[in-house]
Amino acid sequence: MNPMTVLRDALYFTQRNLGQIVMLCLPLIVLETIITQMVSSASGPDASPGYDLLVGLLVYPLYTGALILFLDARSRGESPRNSDLLARALSLWPNFALLSAISTLAIVLGLSILVLPGIFMTIVFAFSEYRLVLRGEGPLAALKSSVLMSRGHFWQIFTCVAAVLAPLMLLKELTFSAFPKDENLFLSLALDSLYSFLQLFLTVVVFRLFMLISESFDSK
Repeated sequence: MNPMTVLRDALYFTQRNLGQIVMLCLPLIVLETIITQMVSSASGPDASPGYDLLVGLLVYPLYTGALILFLDARSRGESPRNSDLLARALSLWPNFALLSAISTLAIVLGLSILVLPGIFMTIVFAFSEYRLVLRGEGPLAALKSSVLMSRGHFWQIFTCVAAVLAPLMLLKELTFSAFPKDENLFLSLALDSLYSFLQLFLTVVVFRLFMLISESFDSK
């Protein structure tokens, strides 16, 4: 499993389906960004980061779940309607939100204690959302399955994740250095929405990894 091949396949898929991904996910991402900015403005500069996490738990499972369902459908040659994808994602929201809360708290705790444990959990939990959405597993079962699936593939997953996130983080840092967020509310909204949307490419990349590894994992 060559990481460069995985990244190339994911990029090709994204280019061919970009229009529908934009229509499916971007409105919810913009809504998430608006709510986050409203909460941050109301709670003040010293607000707990937990508020952002709560906002993410409201909206993130919807567009991510819908995107995963879209990726699975397109991999089977189907062309589902966005309304059907969002309806299915809404039905998965309670378990997806719980999964996101557990994994995020575990990763943040790992990063706050020592950076390496947080990075390790990010990688071994990478497939948990796909196990929940596509295999119908509960939050804890999905986390366990993800850890098992990642065995023997840690560095391939790490390489793919780093190849996507590192450039995005650098670009985001450079952009916000050139255009400070506090100076223009609408620019801040646009940039935050843009980078949240660009991070969806990681969902496509990890889906490709998930499908490749599932071929051997599910047959055990």
